[in-house]
Amino acid sequence: MAGPSRARGGGQSVLNTLNALTEDDLGSAAQRDRRKRMLDATIALATKGGYEAVQMRAVAENADVALGTLYRYFPSKNHLLVTGLAREFENAQEKLDRVDIPGETPSERVLFVLGRVTRKLQRYPQLTEAMTRAFMFADASVSAEVDTVARLMERMFGQAIHEEPSAEDLAIARVIGDVWLSNLVAWVTRRASVSDVAARLELTVHLLLDNVSARPTAASAR
Repeated sequence: MAGPSRARGGGQSVLNTLNALTEDDLGSAAQRDRRKRMLDATIALATKGGYEAVQMRAVAENADVALGTLYRYFPSKNHLLVTGLAREFENAQEKLDRVDIPGETPSERVLFVLGRVTRKLQRYPQLTEAMTRAFMFADASVSAEVDTVARLMERMFGQAIHEEPSAEDLAIARVIGDVWLSNLVAWVTRRASVSDVAARLELTVHLLLDNVSARPTAASAR
């Protein structure tokens, strides 16, 4: 009897060890799942009802998490919405990474990217209103999330200018991002039409980029 008893004990010991080794990984996976559910709930609420529909208690209920848990992850609705905007840009960038951006000049390529991302956001005006409002009027407590969105925009537009963007390209990309977001705000608040936004963005891109279209890229310079 001693043999089987030791075998069972040894098996339980191994199981305990494996549980201990994987506890952090399982915890991280659970945290990622909770975070995703919270953002999914935020996007769903904002898509239906805009900024005002995103209430912390409603997000917690829809995400099936405790209200206190939600606040530990996201201290405010602006944190939720700006993080949601970052996720939208991450998804857009992943899709762009899988295609060759058409256009012979930086202006053409940037306008393609702007058009593609803008059309997607314009399909969901309530959601776009909520996310851009949160971004434009976020206070210092949301600075990390705002910085993340700014970096994603900078990368997306910078790589459309040149595959290996220079410091100048990235500076131009930041300006384009600022103009783009302000025009999205004008659109969702009905101060500008879709055609107004398109015309303003095209003018901005040409003013900023036509003078650098002839500059060689880092790849061609080598």
